[in-house]
Amino acid sequence: MSAKSLSKMAVPIGVVSIILLMVVPVPAVLLDVLIATNITFAVVIVLVAMYVKRPLDFAVFPSLLLVATLFRLALNISATRLVLTDGFAGNVINAFGHFVIGGSLVIGLVIFLILIVVQFVVITNGAGRVAEVGARFTLDAMPGKQMAVDADLNAGLIDEDTARTRRADIGAEADFYGAMDGASKFVKGDAIAAIIITLINLIGGFVIGVVQKGMPPLEAMQTYSLLTIGDGLVSQIPALLLSVATGLIVTRSTSKGDMASDMATQFGRQKRAIQIAGGAALAMCLIPGLPKLPFLLVGGGVLLLAQRLPTPEAEAEGDELAALPPGQAPPAPDTPEAIMGEMRVDQLELALSPDLVDLVDTNAGGDLLDRIRSLRRKVALDLGLVLPPVRTRDSLDLPVSAYAVRIGGVEVARGEAPPGTVLAIGDSLDGLPGRAGKEPVFGLDGKWVPHELRHQAELAGATVVDRGSVIITHLSEIVRTHASRLLGREDVRALTEVLNRTHPVVVEELTPALLSMGEIQRVLAALLDEGVSIRDLVRIFEALSLEAKANPSVDALVESCRAALGPAIAAQHAVDGTVSVLTLDPRLEQGLLESLRPGESGAQLLIDAEAIEGLVGALQRMTESAEQRGISPVLVASPQLRAPLRRLVRLTVPRLAVLSYGEVSAAARIETIGVVSGADATAA
Repeated sequence: MSAKSLSKMAVPIGVVSIILLMVVPVPAVLLDVLIATNITFAVVIVLVAMYVKRPLDFAVFPSLLLVATLFRLALNISATRLVLTDGFAGNVINAFGHFVIGGSLVIGLVIFLILIVVQFVVITNGAGRVAEVGARFTLDAMPGKQMAVDADLNAGLIDEDTARTRRADIGAEADFYGAMDGASKFVKGDAIAAIIITLINLIGGFVIGVVQKGMPPLEAMQTYSLLTIGDGLVSQIPALLLSVATGLIVTRSTSKGDMASDMATQFGRQKRAIQIAGGAALAMCLIPGLPKLPFLLVGGGVLLLAQRLPTPEAEAEGDELAALPPGQAPPAPDTPEAIMGEMRVDQLELALSPDLVDLVDTNAGGDLLDRIRSLRRKVALDLGLVLPPVRTRDSLDLPVSAYAVRIGGVEVARGEAPPGTVLAIGDSLDGLPGRAGKEPVFGLDGKWVPHELRHQAELAGATVVDRGSVIITHLSEIVRTHASRLLGREDVRALTEVLNRTHPVVVEELTPALLSMGEIQRVLAALLDEGVSIRDLVRIFEALSLEAKANPSVDALVESCRAALGPAIAAQHAVDGTVSVLTLDPRLEQGLLESLRPGESGAQLLIDAEAIEGLVGALQRMTESAEQRGISPVLVASPQLRAPLRRLVRLTVPRLAVLSYGEVSAAARIETIGVVSGADATAA
């Protein structure tokens, strides 16, 4: 039989044997062996609890605690049977009753009661409370931890296997602390049972000795009391060890090392504190009447230990060296490697003035970093773009209360968020103190009012937005506007690798046979530039595979992708299933088609400047008129005209989306709210 099969059978056989031990009498010799096993087993559990790196590494502990408690109670019952029957319960109990406590009943009772108080009042109650609080906090934190795993998965920071492992760890952690909450009750009940069993043994032994065996009362009390106290001490020592193990497990925080390593590392970082403690021990020698030798030895030993500890600066340097690959020395400040590290440009950066740092300080209630993580997940779900890490830093170059968003080291937007205020957006704000401000995305007029007046601003009918929400909303709009600049070739490669795991045929057919990564990046960037989500990579790659064989130009590839994503694009601009459209007069559209000429960046409209100005002006007026009525229109044109027309209007009317007839036809309902004719364009 293999060792694995034996281990599977050992636990069930052991539990059944423990139950039989409560019923079947055992000889004193066997009881000695079982008591020694119990004590050794308790020592092993304590040591394992100290050396595990995290509580989940000892996940079997709650069940093991129940088995160990049951085993100890079974030994108590067997020992009680032998004590009351033979007046002898083995050499181990006899040794504890005579040698350990010196044969004194009073000393034995005092030591036994002290052990009970230490275990029941101090360790067991504390461990039970910690287990209860740990279980409650772990269960409350589960949704947030699972959302964090999902966010990291959607952001591409981890793969599916790692996410599955983390979710399993979160569930196992909740189960573990829930089980520990119940297992701690076993320890408390065991302490109570030990007291009751001891009283029963004392009273029962005295009655049996006097009534059945005819012993004098003092002799009966001396004999059975010593055996009872010995039995109680033998059982309470492993019980105390298990209580300590329970406390160690539930009070451990997750770290990368065991308890001994963590203690050595964390105490080793406090050289100054250890030096002061050694000096204080030596200073105790100056107190009259105190013995000087113990304090001299202890204080000198502590100071000697402190001298051997590294300084904080040396330890920090050692940590930096340890982080380097083996055999690699840290670069000097003037080496090319160090200079190139400082030259590195962050793709996306949020700079804050020093007085806005509280927004990222969790101790001060700042949650800006958590909101940025949520924004990355939302952008990934909406646009299919995995944002690069947003570097958040303070900048002395910014004015007070200002923040700036930089892409590739270039500032693209700036705003303000004065500390201690909220942004109230509305018309009836003259009665509130504060300074005027604007909502950064839509340019709405508002006022930065003190945070204490938030309720008054809401009563005045204003929309109140906190500083963090203002910054995140602004950052979100900047990210969506410049999404194409944030999509790098490495990002395209990562997206392709993820798609290759589920749809390998689609990827193999497209790249590298038909299109390179750079060409795919240009197409995806063009889609993002027009606000089209690239999340459905399967349809995009399939459309590219078909079109790349016939026409590999960027405009043609983009139009083929948009045609494949037509329903999703139409749904993006629909309100209650209706798309409000602006159309071109057929004669105007025909004239524009005839003016198309190929160019390096795609087809261009070769019409005179006055006609361009008139067309763009008419579209701008119609768009503004529709927006005043709460309508967000789109311009519809033929597929050949869509791309050059979009390039024409994007500078003056950037919010006006341009769709082709095929894309808008996927909408449930189409409502035409305006037609641009040649006369309108000329009149403009």
